[in-house]
Amino acid sequence: MPEDQRDAEINRRIDENLRKVFQEQVEEDLPDRFKLLLDQLRKQDGDDGEDDQA
Repeated sequence: MPEDQRDAEINRRIDENLRKVFQEQVEEDLPDRFKLLLDQLRKQDGDDGEDDQA
C-alpha cells in the first residue's frame, strides 16, 4: 500500500474512533447531581424550562 493511501486509512480510522468516543459522551445521561442543580437554578430564575423565544 502506498504511503499516501496508508496515511489516508490511518486518518480515516482516527476520525472514526474519535466520532465514536464523542458520540458516546453526547449520549451519556447527566448525573443526578447536575440535574438537581439545573432544576434549582431554573426555580431560582423563575424559568419553567420552556423556550421563551416566541
